[in-house]
Amino acid sequence: MGNAKSSAMSKEILEDLKLNTKFSENELSQWYENFQKQCPSGRITPDEFKKIYERFFPESDATSYAQHVFRSFDQNDDGTLDFKEYIIALHMTSTGKTERKLEWAFSLFDVDKNGYITKSEVAEICQAIFKLIPKDEQENLPADENTPEKRADKLWSFFDKKDNGEVKSSSEPLEWAAH
Repeated sequence: MGNAKSSAMSKEILEDLKLNTKFSENELSQWYENFQKQCPSGRITPDEFKKIYERFFPESDATSYAQHVFRSFDQNDDGTLDFKEYIIALHMTSTGKTERKLEWAFSLFDVDKNGYITKSEVAEICQAIFKLIPKDEQENLPADENTPEKRADKLWSFFDKKDNGEVKSSSEPLEWAAH
């Protein structure tokens, strides 16, 4: 009989993704088919992920931002993204609830994954983001955020910081990552 379904998504993953995203079974199946074509190994490496970002930002340096986004999506820290991590990330950043988007944003800024954000981590992410913005567009930014340092200072001023200068996650570990 062979193993005709070896390239099919498992029922367990399909049901889990249907419960935890707004994607239909048909959409998930199409995403899976495309994922398998683009990533025959069933995993996206950091280099492949960077290449995806380079296509979206051809005139910019997407390397460091792609690394940070990849890190925030790689919830099991195995150095790759499997289909489930990829779809959860896609859902969360595009159609997910605001709370989950905020959880993801926190994980993006929590560079060392210790549950706290420091001003230096905010500065690191702002540096990566600025590398995505074409130089001519940077010139049009407001004076109080036209450099990565100014933007980091402005963002940092919005946080309700404790005396130690860190922002702590106010939620339990990322709920979406546990699925």
